[in-house]
Amino acid sequence: MKRILIVEDDETIAAIERDYLVLSEFEVDIAATGADGIALGRSGRYDLILLDLMLPGVDGFTVCRTLRETLDIPILMVTARQEDIDKIKGLGMGADDYITKPFSPNVLVARIKAHLARYDRLKRPSRETAPSEIDMGDLVVRTDSRRVFVDGEEVELKNKEYELLLFLISNADIVFSKETLYERIWGYDALGDSATVAVHINRLREKIERNPSDPRHIQTVWGVGYRFKP
Repeated sequence: MKRILIVEDDETIAAIERDYLVLSEFEVDIAATGADGIALGRSGRYDLILLDLMLPGVDGFTVCRTLRETLDIPILMVTARQEDIDKIKGLGMGADDYITKPFSPNVLVARIKAHLARYDRLKRPSRETAPSEIDMGDLVVRTDSRRVFVDGEEVELKNKEYELLLFLISNADIVFSKETLYERIWGYDALGDSATVAVHINRLREKIERNPSDPRHIQTVWGVGYRFKP
């Protein structure tokens, strides 16, 4: 049974989230402060963390950044703040998704299931669908171990960064819109969530491109989307 950690200071919201998740056969723990969220999250007992942004003491941004230092599980930020700058900042801290309040509990559960399914699939890559090593000279991806090397040096990619890179490489020279990439990688309707893709694309460029401002591999096709050039 999958185990979810809810980091939320509003007892009513936390209870609603917990009840819907329990009905969907998840085990759930709740942390009411950022400090408690960090302590529980570091225990390694959880498959996904549902993280509120506005927390007493240590805020959600700090919690996310701190947990990302050691955890590679999905982290979903939940907040009433809808400003794009907050969304971009949260994703930049390592969050996998950003959900704004109010939201349907059923939609929340569906998104959690989608992230868990993709994480499980990512941890068990199929050797039938991808070669064990993709070598493009300066960029090497070892799909059997989920390791990426640039000019011989290993770079660390988070879940969605790796999945996005592998998808683009597997579909080289094909242009994908932000909406299509969001739907393929995150698994649901992407309307209004193009910032998620843009942030992950920028983070990928910073990690794999020799010159992120003039990328060789992950190219922008203005007005359309992105493509990968081998």
